[in-house]
Amino acid sequence: MDTFIQQVINGLVLGSMYALVALGYTMVYGIIGLINFAHGEVLMVGALTSWTIIGWMQEAMPGTPGWLILLISLIIACVVAATLNFVIEKVAYRPLRDSPRLAPLITAIGMSLLLQTLAMIIWKPNYKPYPTLLPRTPFEIGGAVITPTQVLILGMTVVSLAVLMWLVNYTKLGRAMRATAENPRVAALMGVKPDVVISATFVIGAVLAAIAGVMWAANYGTVQHTMGFLPGLKAFTAAVFGGIGNLGGAVLGGILLGLIESLGAGYIGTLTGGVLGSHYSDIFAFIVLIFVLTLRPSGLLGERVADRA
Repeated sequence: MDTFIQQVINGLVLGSMYALVALGYTMVYGIIGLINFAHGEVLMVGALTSWTIIGWMQEAMPGTPGWLILLISLIIACVVAATLNFVIEKVAYRPLRDSPRLAPLITAIGMSLLLQTLAMIIWKPNYKPYPTLLPRTPFEIGGAVITPTQVLILGMTVVSLAVLMWLVNYTKLGRAMRATAENPRVAALMGVKPDVVISATFVIGAVLAAIAGVMWAANYGTVQHTMGFLPGLKAFTAAVFGGIGNLGGAVLGGILLGLIESLGAGYIGTLTGGVLGSHYSDIFAFIVLIFVLTLRPSGLLGERVADRA
């Protein structure tokens, strides 16, 4: 039972980070039908920016509380990531908006590789230790443990999702986003500016990715220029798993993906003495994804996207 509780905690933490990134994928796809494969690299840029700011602050302002350093670095990382995603949309995707779908898809893959290369040049390719800024003493829950960093991850995820749901469902921007997702041409006739809405969607997705990137780095204690590839791929899997274009589906897919991966790796690791769990943890999510999409191609909560006029 202790192993089960521990793996559930680990799965919820991992799934929370997947859910934050998956929301960026599903928001962009729901509005313009684009899979932004550079989204994982936005997570990476956010994490590396945070790492840089933390290093500067620790050197320039010794004695500053760790939580304050982490908060300031997180805010700056969100601003940098949002600016980067805004520029990516304006430069790389907007000119191709009316092109065949293959063109922006290839552009997204190219942008992903470009950002990885630029990050390697700026931050160098070596792995960098991410400082531990929060207390290390874990809390015990039914024989399992959870660290203050993991508690922060869960709390940040809940707050971020609550703010996003309020934004989408109860604000003028949210109504404009929903109208643009239904039909951008009709929305434009009603006074909505689709370009502004799409840019805002990219900015919001980037902020969520930056939060996930900083939390990922704080949880695993390392950053590097390729760190965004696998979380980005897993988050895309979560978005498809839950139903691409559906916000609730992205959250559900991310949480389930984290739980499946954690429980699968934990129990196989226990049965094999820790030999196979970590090595094969990535396959469980994709096996379940194939199984689900075979039975329900639109995903768990997926809906048919309205045809564009």
